[in-house]
Amino acid sequence: MPKMKSHTGMGKRVRLTGKGKVVAEQAGKRHLLEKKSSTRTRRLTGTVELAKADVKRVKKLLGR
Repeated sequence: MPKMKSHTGMGKRVRLTGKGKVVAEQAGKRHLLEKKSSTRTRRLTGTVELAKADVKRVKKLLGR
């Protein structure tokens, strides 16, 4: 049986921390920024830990 390939697109979107947590950029800061307040866009900067519901699926795509 062939080896599983990791999903390269997912690899570009998320990072695994040393303890195995999945970290990604926050959504909602790509477009339509004019109508969003500065406070809101500032809050969306940086990385956040992924929701528990998504972690299992993401780790499977990464081959972990």
